[in-house]
Amino acid sequence: MHTTIDVVLPCLDEAAALPAVLAGLPPGYRAIVVDNGSTDGSPEVAAEHGARVVHEPRRGYGAAVHTGLLATDAELVCVLDADGSFDPAELPRLVAAVLDGRAELAVGRRRPVSEGVWPWHARAGNALVAALLRRRGVPVYDISPIRVARRAALLRLGVTDRAFGYPLELLLRAAEAGWRIHEVNVAYAPRAAGTRSKVSGSVRGTLRATRDFAGVLRAGVGGAR
Repeated sequence: MHTTIDVVLPCLDEAAALPAVLAGLPPGYRAIVVDNGSTDGSPEVAAEHGARVVHEPRRGYGAAVHTGLLATDAELVCVLDADGSFDPAELPRLVAAVLDGRAELAVGRRRPVSEGVWPWHARAGNALVAALLRRRGVPVYDISPIRVARRAALLRLGVTDRAFGYPLELLLRAAEAGWRIHEVNVAYAPRAAGTRSKVSGSVRGTLRATRDFAGVLRAGVGGAR
């Protein structure tokens, strides 16, 4: 049975990375680049390389992902960073976990390919939040930006965070809904030259993301609505 698959790529100034990322998508995977206010020509580059481009003027990772999700019409939706740190060829392994019934949500567990890829402050913050999630019964070791689930089910979860807390709220809501969550090891490489991380690229970015995560954890799933 053929299943249509859309790939949502939240994008803020990723022009240098987009050509390789889009070219690396497996056959049958349709790219939807959600521009979140780029000033480097990212939307034009994405369109030139075959992606559908939609715009989300409200800054925030969650805002971009949600707008991309609304723009899709596929049964299955992948979310992938547009910065070149993930190989799009990893996506079919996550898709398989959902299609064969092992999970309702497949997420990547980042495995750095070399030293320095994942700065200590980002790795430490991620490990702390993941440990807190496991205490709440969410079986993950990474709050990863690469994931796959069915579109209709994702929308029914009703994730409301529109900032960096989006993936955390998604995991909490999925666990509360009884979803099986399956982690898949994925290679985590350096970002493409000419791009800069909004989270792990600086201590300030990591602290901002940690603040958003903490807000979601304090609110709880019900409070996040």
